[in-house]
Amino acid sequence: MQAVMLREFGPPEVLVAEQVPDPVAKPGQALVAVQAVSVTFVETQIRAGRGPTPAHRPSLPVIPGNGVGGVVTGVGEGVDHGLLGARVVTTTGGSGGYAGLVAVDAAELIPVPEGLRVTDATALLADGRTAMLLSRTAAPGPGEYVLVEAAGGGVGSLLVQLAAARGAHVIAAAGGAAKLRLAERLGARSAVDYTDPGWPDRVRAATGGAGVDLVFDGVGGAIGEAAAGLLRRGGRLCSFGMASGQATTLDGPTADRLGITAVGFGPPPAPGELRQLVRDALAEAAAGRLRPTIGQTFPLSAAPEAHAAIEARATLGKTLLIPTPPPRNGR
Repeated sequence: MQAVMLREFGPPEVLVAEQVPDPVAKPGQALVAVQAVSVTFVETQIRAGRGPTPAHRPSLPVIPGNGVGGVVTGVGEGVDHGLLGARVVTTTGGSGGYAGLVAVDAAELIPVPEGLRVTDATALLADGRTAMLLSRTAAPGPGEYVLVEAAGGGVGSLLVQLAAARGAHVIAAAGGAAKLRLAERLGARSAVDYTDPGWPDRVRAATGGAGVDLVFDGVGGAIGEAAAGLLRRGGRLCSFGMASGQATTLDGPTADRLGITAVGFGPPPAPGELRQLVRDALAEAAAGRLRPTIGQTFPLSAAPEAHAAIEARATLGKTLLIPTPPPRNGR
């Protein structure tokens, strides 16, 4: 099969497509023919050797990738043969996803609902569960002003929809006109370009000068700090990423004086809870209430180009790799 190997940390070009032996389903595992691979910003950091934590630095060589969607083509001992032919999404345990075939724990398989494309389900695998968890934890409410950073990205575009569905006044912040237009199509009432130095003033104006009730912070750094400064008394800061490379920190005395609360993920969800969050996101998408935005797809062999586009902030919504289907009858 074709797979993308990471043999040294470095720029996107260190990702190299190679032919490697097909995996074999061991007892308790299922073999999935991959139709779509989720690419995340964290994976670009891992490839560069600067993952968010030491646990994100894998032993080399490795096939990167943790989220895929496809069709079950084989099962190992002890696994229900009724799974054969099922459309599924699944995590791979942290590696192995940038490939045409994956062997995974059968318990990790999540069925793709009827009427939902495998590509859309794959786009919701990581981003959907994150957005569902953040929305439930931070609980945007009717009439609240909610600022969503990176609103044109995979998680941000979902948070815009989830907050708007709860009746919040969503203010989207992103870089570039295309991302702002996307956020408005998804339900944002206002959209500001945070590459413009005056963007905080535009957010304040959108709230009538009152400030925002909730910030979904996926950027951190200077943008996250500016967004935190827009919170009104009793506001909530929910940080879920640091695309800038730095986390947002709340000034303790200021936060205490204004009653600002940092809302996080809380204790790490159990694996079963994570799978249920994915199922919930897929159900919302199948019902037409949540729409993933797949802004760009790349062939599996073009993983370097996909990583470069993400790092350049040149992507819209979710980025997927699409493996080439294996030839039929050996041809």
